[in-house]
Amino acid sequence: MKNVEKYSRGYFMPPLKSMKWTEKEYITDAPTWCSVDLRDGNQALVIPMSLEEKLEYFQLLLEVGFKEIEVGFPAASETEFAFLRTLIEQNLIPEDVTVQVLTQSRDHIIEKTFEALRGVNKAVVHLYNSTSVAQREQVFKKSEEEIIDIAAAGAKMLKEYAAKTEGNFQFQYSPESFTGTEMEFALEICNRVLDIWQPTADNKVIINLPATVSMSMPHVYASQIEYMSDHLNYRDNVILSVHPHNDRGTGVADAELAMLAGAQRVEGTLFGNGERTGNVDIVTLALNMYSHGVNPELHFENIREIQARYEKLTRMRVHERHPYGGELVFTAFSGSHQDAIAKGMKWREEEERQYWTVPYLLIDPMDIGREYEGDIIRINSQSGKGGIGYILEQNFGLDLPAKMREHFGYQVKNVSDRLHKELMPNEIHGIFNKEYVNIAAPVGFEKYHYTQNEQYDTVVSIRINDEIHEFTGAGNGKLDAISNALQTNLALDYKDLVYKQHALEIGSRSNAVSYVGITALNGSVYWGCGIDSDIMTSSIKALFSAINNMITSEQLPIEQGIFSLTEK
Repeated sequence: MKNVEKYSRGYFMPPLKSMKWTEKEYITDAPTWCSVDLRDGNQALVIPMSLEEKLEYFQLLLEVGFKEIEVGFPAASETEFAFLRTLIEQNLIPEDVTVQVLTQSRDHIIEKTFEALRGVNKAVVHLYNSTSVAQREQVFKKSEEEIIDIAAAGAKMLKEYAAKTEGNFQFQYSPESFTGTEMEFALEICNRVLDIWQPTADNKVIINLPATVSMSMPHVYASQIEYMSDHLNYRDNVILSVHPHNDRGTGVADAELAMLAGAQRVEGTLFGNGERTGNVDIVTLALNMYSHGVNPELHFENIREIQARYEKLTRMRVHERHPYGGELVFTAFSGSHQDAIAKGMKWREEEERQYWTVPYLLIDPMDIGREYEGDIIRINSQSGKGGIGYILEQNFGLDLPAKMREHFGYQVKNVSDRLHKELMPNEIHGIFNKEYVNIAAPVGFEKYHYTQNEQYDTVVSIRINDEIHEFTGAGNGKLDAISNALQTNLALDYKDLVYKQHALEIGSRSNAVSYVGITALNGSVYWGCGIDSDIMTSSIKALFSAINNMITSEQLPIEQGIFSLTEK
């Protein structure tokens, strides 16, 4: 890469290095979640939501379980102002939900903000100003003290307007671009604001430390959060909040380590929508906690529906590989993965274990509204026998013998490779039926009867070229007797007959399914499947299917109704 020398690390490590957060293994309690979808997320959309769409999205956030929702920047536009007034005047905000609004530290903007908030039951008024070196030097061209004066002036104005406005208000301050700010200066400006607001146990203040631009590795952000948590004034009466963006692709990691370091509250969006690479994804954060057995206190039991509504209202698309919500995130195409998942699912059914430990699946997809059918195992040319067998068993009740699964797996992979496409369950079932089930040519089964003495004696009727033949045979069992009759009278040579049968529990419950494998003298193995309401008839049809596959594959000549592999 060229020009690497033009980049430097523009963040600041705390003056006192402390990494107590590294002693913690995982997050033990859900933070206070604040959705910023309707403000930070909305302003990043190509087409921002209309008033009606914002109302619908607000309802979605309530259903997910958010108790704090940033609804906009009411002084920024009439749509933002009207949205907040609609929520208040139509009594659309539940009593246990707090709305949050954003404001700059400017008198006319703060005045307009409180005008929009008049009569609200509970609201967080979120004050911010930029504090980073880059913003101070390049944008505002102000000294540190002048930047502090901006924050202090805004803090005082919030107190004044709150005192004369109907409603209940909590204050929040963000040193915007915190990650590019010297830690001593960030601490100084936050403490100056806290000194003005004088938080108490009954009236706590939120200090929000945003990674407005993610600039460091996650452990640095965690150390910054821990430093602030350890040195903020009134700490017991301060709710420490974080607002990570995803510029480096580490938004989730930033938030998780920040929570270990003392953050009590997280601002983010569904599926990470937001400026540039987006805000931290609360869906991923919450379900990561869920995967560790911690209740995130948000409801993603029907993630498909949430995703559909999100995509409709934002006109954004959740990527197929997006954690938890993406179409393919629980899907295995790889043969070895499919085999392990199929065996893990079967093991879990048999063992009835408390904890979820299925290979390759972090959580049970069913717990968030995903389905096993069509979600977990999908078939293409990379798939293996385990996955293909799983599809047949789960969708159609066909539990193939292990060797037959392998044989059929190659058939399916060849079709997928030739067509260069994924195969749907019905297509896989169709291939199975065509290749194995009740194959009646060139030798067709008509009927049979048997008598039992010291062994089974049978008479079996078959059809070849529309001619009926009757053969007799004997064996240790019914199927063995019929097999011997066919081998003797048709001069067929095969050995090692493999047999399996079970009830067909999907579809018609009155049917039985049988599988038969035979090995020709040249070592080739041929398989057949029979399905019939009578278990013995299904076995015979499976044997005939295997024999017909052998005859067709070996291209055995018909000579007066006789086939001979040895003569070929």
